[in-house]
Amino acid sequence: MESNQVIKALAALAQDSRLAIFRLLIQSGPPGLSVGKIAAHLDIAPATLSFHLKELSLAGLLTSRQEGRFVIYSASFATMNDLIGFLTQNCCGGNSCTPAVACDPARATEMHHA
Repeated sequence: MESNQVIKALAALAQDSRLAIFRLLIQSGPPGLSVGKIAAHLDIAPATLSFHLKELSLAGLLTSRQEGRFVIYSASFATMNDLIGFLTQNCCGGNSCTPAVACDPARATEMHHA
């Protein structure tokens, strides 16, 4: 993922309503939700919701499809995974990021009693 794409995605998510929309669509999984259901879940006015859906789509975070007279939005899991991968690339210099205490229950007990 290119830096400019990452910046667009993070900027799109840096707003309460858009973050809530994205999280709701992540929870709904690949089937996604209709615009009406998104609006009902989040109590967002249709014009405002339309603006936020457009911003998230332009950032590559959502996909949409027509089903009859409904537009269904889904989170772009590929973009989400690319974004997470970009943010965590070379994390901890290639070393495990998990503290040793969390990996070794005996050591965790030992550290707790020290």
